[in-house]
Amino acid sequence: MRNAIAFMALLAAVSCGGAGSQVSTSPPAGVPAATVAVAQNAKLGQILVDGNGRTLYLFEADKTTASTCYGSCATYWPPLLTGGSPQAGAGATASLLGTTKRSDGTTEVTYAGHPLYYVVTDHNPGDATGQGVNNFGAPWDVVGPDGNQIG
Repeated sequence: MRNAIAFMALLAAVSCGGAGSQVSTSPPAGVPAATVAVAQNAKLGQILVDGNGRTLYLFEADKTTASTCYGSCATYWPPLLTGGSPQAGAGATASLLGTTKRSDGTTEVTYAGHPLYYVVTDHNPGDATGQGVNNFGAPWDVVGPDGNQIG
């Protein structure tokens, strides 16, 4: 039931152009690289976040470093893109950072071999509305500092 409600909220946010729809599918001009850091989440413990504190997710359908999330999937779950080598922020392990080329030519950040994503229903740092949501064929999970999913 919780996943169904979260998915309906996700659809509403995207179709209504809510604040979450402002996540860009390309890196902003002048930003050389994405930053991945670790933050404390009240419910989930230590989690991966971007340089602005937004929660990062992995897609269980991604079995390699190549993303399988395109089209409407990438609209709901925008990839974390970078314009250069990703940087390790506080608590993140630099050796676990990497990149993968997407079919549109953009570069997505990976961590411990997992492509990283946002969800459009997260509007503020610390939000984790996508945790455990099963859509586009597989579950989505917040990522821990070790690169494993938080279940």
